[in-house]
Amino acid sequence: MAGHGKDYEKVYVWSVLLRVYHWVFALSIFILIATGLYINWPWTNTWMEGSHQWTMAIMRYIHYVAGMLFTMATIARIYLWFFGNKNEKVWDFAPITPRNIKNMITTSFYYAYLTDNHEHRTGHNAMAGMSYVMTILLAVIQFITGFYLLYPESSFFVGLGSVFGTQQTARFIHHILNWYFAIFAAVHIYIASWNDIRSPEGLISSIFSGYKFFPKGHH
Repeated sequence: MAGHGKDYEKVYVWSVLLRVYHWVFALSIFILIATGLYINWPWTNTWMEGSHQWTMAIMRYIHYVAGMLFTMATIARIYLWFFGNKNEKVWDFAPITPRNIKNMITTSFYYAYLTDNHEHRTGHNAMAGMSYVMTILLAVIQFITGFYLLYPESSFFVGLGSVFGTQQTARFIHHILNWYFAIFAAVHIYIASWNDIRSPEGLISSIFSGYKFFPKGHH
């Protein structure tokens, strides 16, 4: 493959499990945002609920199923932090080495249009990787508060959820994080599209195929 005056090679980056996690996580987020906002503000309640429609019950059930998928996807990504391929492990992008710290700084300059140069990373750059780590950690809080609200009679989930205080406090945290995931999804789609336009690495296609394209000899 040739482009941008360079020869490129095809490199396998993302495992099947990583790609499955990504799409299950993405789909569940969109469903959870929509159903969660309805549960918070059931705008059809006055004219549909209480009839044969049972809209709230349906929304809650869809939210429950999507929440289970969200939880499984989150656990899968944490597993890959430690047992995935070299591009998926957390220490590949965590800013705990001089190389990754430098990459985080240079990537911030690249995103701010202060430079056109950036390091070709097979996996995540340090900035993107750490934003995903934060998102997964918030996802853990999100599903714990969700189970705390769903199973108030369970001593296990009450024990976990009580870290966040009362159920009302947990509900507030759950609601605020719903907005975080909505904003994260929008920013993620924008940055992924921006990177795909500016760099010939095939970032978006890689989450389907598992492969990226890099200048020969880059790794």
